[in-house]
Amino acid sequence: QVQLVESGGGLVQAGGSLRLACAASGRTFSSATMGWFRQAPGKDREFVAAITWTGIRTYYADSVKGRFTVSRDNAKMTVYLQMNTLKPEDTAVYYCAADPTNVYTSYNYWGQGTQVTVSS
Repeated sequence: QVQLVESGGGLVQAGGSLRLACAASGRTFSSATMGWFRQAPGKDREFVAAITWTGIRTYYADSVKGRFTVSRDNAKMTVYLQMNTLKPEDTAVYYCAADPTNVYTSYNYWGQGTQVTVSS
């Protein structure tokens, strides 16, 4: 069992930065690939980024490549999403997820989400 709690969301102007954190509990965290997703109003949830348990391999959606960076600290049981050069279209609720059956679409555990709002 894994529990996930996101933090770090907020309101930021376009071009600004935010760092999201996802604190995990549960024995499987250190061996689990972790992912970030987002869902904007009226849209489907979409994949943002993921990182393997070693941190060696990362995955990104094309829309965030070069602007977002996913990282993790297994000792702190926390995964991060550094978001730079934010755009209004990045506005969404961001969710942390763990233990995928498919890195881009399906995870067994989800957090409650944190709101990110980017003003133009």
